[in-house]
Amino acid sequence: MAKHREIIKHGCLLLALLLLLTGLLLLFYGLPKASAETVSMGYETRLFDRSYVHTIDIIIEDWDGFLATAMDEVYTHCTLVIDGESFPHVGLRTKGNNSLRLTNRYGLDRYSLKIEFDHYLNGSYYGLDKFSLDSSFQDNSYLKSWLAYDMMRYMGVPTPLCSYTWVSVNGEDWGLFLAIEEPEEAFAMRNFGRDYGQIYKPDYKSLNAENADVHLRYTDDNFESYTNIFENAKFGVSDSDKRRLIAALKTLSEGENLETAIDVDEVLRYFTVQVFVVNMDSYLGKTGHNYFLYEKDGVLSILPWDYNLAFATYSLGMPEPINDAELYVNYPINTPASGEIMRKRPLYHNLMKHNEYYEQYHEYFDMFIAEYFESGYFDSFVSDTVAMIAPYVEKDPTAFCSYEDFLLGADTITNFCLLRAQSVRGQLNGTIPSTISGQLEDKSGFIDASSVWLPNMGEIADLKD
Repeated sequence: MAKHREIIKHGCLLLALLLLLTGLLLLFYGLPKASAETVSMGYETRLFDRSYVHTIDIIIEDWDGFLATAMDEVYTHCTLVIDGESFPHVGLRTKGNNSLRLTNRYGLDRYSLKIEFDHYLNGSYYGLDKFSLDSSFQDNSYLKSWLAYDMMRYMGVPTPLCSYTWVSVNGEDWGLFLAIEEPEEAFAMRNFGRDYGQIYKPDYKSLNAENADVHLRYTDDNFESYTNIFENAKFGVSDSDKRRLIAALKTLSEGENLETAIDVDEVLRYFTVQVFVVNMDSYLGKTGHNYFLYEKDGVLSILPWDYNLAFATYSLGMPEPINDAELYVNYPINTPASGEIMRKRPLYHNLMKHNEYYEQYHEYFDMFIAEYFESGYFDSFVSDTVAMIAPYVEKDPTAFCSYEDFLLGADTITNFCLLRAQSVRGQLNGTIPSTISGQLEDKSGFIDASSVWLPNMGEIADLKD
């Protein structure tokens, strides 16, 4: 009995010590932070199963009237039949900027579409509130967005889901489109959990304006200085939301303690892919847009969007000579734009001023090239994709190009990526200059890209045929 009491005594002392230690830890370090738990959504394994081509039939009362008013981008009622399952009272409208305008100008009807399940009723598709159907405008390969999003996903960047879809209208074939998850509430819950933050799509009202907010530059503390951000919020924006974002931009502009305001790891992974795909119509291009901005607890990250002009096919952003494949295959990874543009893109420029982040960026590039390309993953992924979609492209009644042009486009984008990977490897190893100034002085180590003709991936001239 005495021995039993001794055991209890020692046990109580041990428990008291543990409680004291726990109290001291909480005193000095605070309560442990709860990790954000992502939400598994039913649509992930349905419409966005990437292993096959899905079917969508748009049942709409006045399709001709819808096409006639396409430039208005106004929602209209339809019923959507996805893989045989019907969803009534869905909102449908056209989408796009230049793609919408030019498709209309050349008398074509193959518009990209936006589909909203909760536009009229509080509905969804297994949790999905909104997605788009991309028409592959200026993309004869049908692969630009598909590949760019897969690269982002591979590098661990929160990325919209996508899948190929055979679209019909009132039972008549319309063509092969790419279904893309829109970054709204379902996307936020899937990637960031139920306690998600704010999502913005910064965009300019006029390309000729300064657009400092779109470039994520801090100017002052006035809300009105950031209307290109706040007016493009996906959820309701409070004054506290605005103050947090402006404070983060101020920290970014100062260039110190960046991890308090920027998800540095995510941003570096994003720029690894963004620089690889040479997307001139992007944050690192002259326009400085075509991305989503995520903010939670005063910390910013950047999310991928809009790649139909990636892989060096945005002619408005190209220096002379236009369509010089060798220039873009070897495009420098350390200065992916002119100094004038870089100084106005603090999310890239101010991070790269820090040796730690600069080295981490190179480490991610090394990993990306080794695992995505040199391992053979890319070759298999492209060949499997082309085999899957080729029969649908061949019978696509509204395609922007011929089947032969598709095969040529797919071959061209594949060669571009493989040669680009070789060049990046050379830049990492120091055999090819990795800056614009260095490449102006020495092109002797450049990867030969004479076999690549960039317009084969798709250009505006194709719309005239």
